[in-house]
Formats: sequence, structure tokens, C-alpha cells
Amino acid sequence: MGRLAAATVLPNSALGGTDDIAVQLSLLWGWIKAPLIVPLLNIAVFLCLIMSLMLLIERVYMSIVILLLKLSGRSPETRYKFQPMKEDVELGNSSYPMVLVQIPMFNEREVYQLSIGAACGLSWPSDRLIIQVLDDSTDLTIKDMVELECQRWASKGINIKYEVRDNRKGYKAGALREGMKRGYVKSCDFVVIFDADFQPESDFLTRTIPFLVHNPQLALVQARWEFVNADECLMTRLQEMSLDYHFTVEQEVGSSTHAFFGFNGTAGVWRIAAVNEAGGWKDRTTVEDMDLAVRASLKGWKFLYLGTVKVKNELPSTFKAYRYQQHRWSCGPANLFRKMVMEIVRNKKVSLWKKVHVIYSFFFVRKIIAHIITFVLYCVVLPATVVIPEVQVP
Repeated sequence: MGRLAAATVLPNSALGGTDDIAVQLSLLWGWIKAPLIVPLLNIAVFLCLIMSLMLLIERVYMSIVILLLKLSGRSPETRYKFQPMKEDVELGNSSYPMVLVQIPMFNEREVYQLSIGAACGLSWPSDRLIIQVLDDSTDLTIKDMVELECQRWASKGINIKYEVRDNRKGYKAGALREGMKRGYVKSCDFVVIFDADFQPESDFLTRTIPFLVHNPQLALVQARWEFVNADECLMTRLQEMSLDYHFTVEQEVGSSTHAFFGFNGTAGVWRIAAVNEAGGWKDRTTVEDMDLAVRASLKGWKFLYLGTVKVKNELPSTFKAYRYQQHRWSCGPANLFRKMVMEIVRNKKVSLWKKVHVIYSFFFVRKIIAHIITFVLYCVVLPATVVIPEVQVP
């Protein structure tokens, strides 16, 4: 009987202890809610409203610029000199500049044939074009497949180089940097970069290179991305909407008003002299493309965005791949801004207006504020107001 009584008493005592803890937590919540939690949330709401206003002003400004561009009919051909490349009777193909096409790869089993084939199909004199496949693959089977594909195109008379390195230091930036060190690159004037899943049209070079040839102040010509799997699922459709805004508005405004925008890392043509003057590729952040663009801009170089030239590619269709991409695009710019803000402020080669654009619009509002408010407002403040009705969101 004693044991039975003890067994009966234990649950009641445990239950009482649980009730006591719940009561204590409830009292503690009541003590800190009004004097601490509510004021903090009200401050967060106010800050979110300020950041929302900053984003709104930036969006309205860019919309006005795009509208004026449409009404005025300004095009890249009206702002910069453009003449199609023609073969000289006396000089022959030597009138065409030497172009290097870099294709960085890493275990690209599904798309390596498409990307290499598209690059080898570019309309340009074969003796003035070098295709450089930078293979960082760790899968030996894929490595052999890529090398065989390069050999197959080489047998057709294409000047294609298969390059590997002993380590993956610097990842993509490291591969591009090592590729630029090859001896045959010294004869090249321009370098084109295509990621492994990008498939340019055959006329890509004939529509982009002339801008760089006839406008020595231009360092970069960036093309637009076109997505072949946008309708695969809801996630790819949403990505397409976001990136279409980026290319149609953000890149166009930067190109038209300041001759500066962030290099997208692929589907662009660089003047090699500008890359070298800016210090080449660096792997200090996860956005090596943006890093190079900012450094080249601070040297006084100008950029041109061509929205009419489109390069096919694929959007991340799995959440894991999308999360990795967004992490890089979110954290990398903030880290780069931290490293370069004082360098931008002290620079004497660019105007004050351009500095304001780079620091405030390009970095602070679009790359930092936009991500902060997305997380704080939608993931913290609004859910918290559900259980704390004292906090009012306008």
C-alpha cells in the first residue's frame, strides 16, 4: 500500500511543479512584456517603416528613370559608338581583336556539352578566338568527360584549351585568375565569361565586342539572362520575376545614369586591360564579380548593359541550390561593402554623385537594407504582433 500511495503522489507533485514553472514564466512574461518587449517592437516597427520608405524612394526613382529612357528612345547605340566588325581586305582576320572565352566548371555532368558547344559555335574568326575550359571538377569521371569533349572540338579545328589546377583555392575567382596567367592570354584583348549552364547565341560576340572596340572608355559589356526553365515550378517562376526586375530596371538604370552596375559574373565581356588595372580577380568575398566591377569603376572605367542581347541559362530548381545562391548574393555584398566603403569614399577618380550612387543606392539600400527589412519585418515583427496586440503596425 505504501508503494502504491507513493506512485500516486509522484505524478501530482510533478504536475504541481510543472504548474509552478508555467505560472512563473507567465509572471515573468507579464513583467517584461509592457516595459521591454512592447517598446522594442515599436522601435522595430518604426525602423522598418523608415527602411520601407528608403526602398520605396529608390524604386520610384528607378521607375522614373526607366520611363524617361523609354520616352526618349535612348539606346546603347545612341550613347556609344557602334560599328559592326568587318573583315579588312588587306589585313584579313587580323582586323578582328583576339577574344578569350572562359568557361569555369565544377562537376557539371548535365550541361558541360551544351556550354562548350555553344562557346565553340560563336561567330568569330577561328584564329582570333580561344576557348578556355577551366575545370575544377573533383569527380574524375566528369573530368575525363569534359576533357574528351574539348578534344573532340579541337579535332574540328577549334582553338580550345582544357585547363586544370592542383587545388580549388579561391573557387571560381581562383580558376579565372589562374586562367588569365596562361601565356597565350597575353595576345588577347577581351575576355568573355560564361558559367557552365550558359548558352550564348552565335552572334553574341558580333553584338557586344564592337562597343568595346570603338569606345576605349568601356571596360565591360553585360548581356541579359534568359531562363529556359522558368516554368518548371513556382520557385523558378518567382526567381524569374525577381531577376527580370533586376535586369530590366536596376541594371538598365545603373548603365544609363552612372555607367556603373554590378557585373553578374557571367554573360559579360571584359576589356583585359581594365581587369588588370583593377587588380584582377580576388577571392576575398563570395561575390568576386561585384568586387572586380567596383574596383574597375573606381579606376574610372565605364560599363554598358545590353538588354537586347540575351543568354540562355537555368535557374536553381531545388531549394538547396536556391538557398546556397541567395546566401552568397545576400552576405557577399555586405561583406564587400564593409571592406571597400572607405576606399570608395577616398577615391578621387570618380565624381561625388557616383560615389553616392555606389555607397547609398547600390550597396546600402539594395544590398543591405532590402535584406534586413525582409527578415526583420516579415520573420520577426509581424509574427510577434500576433501574440502582442499592443504593438500596432500601420
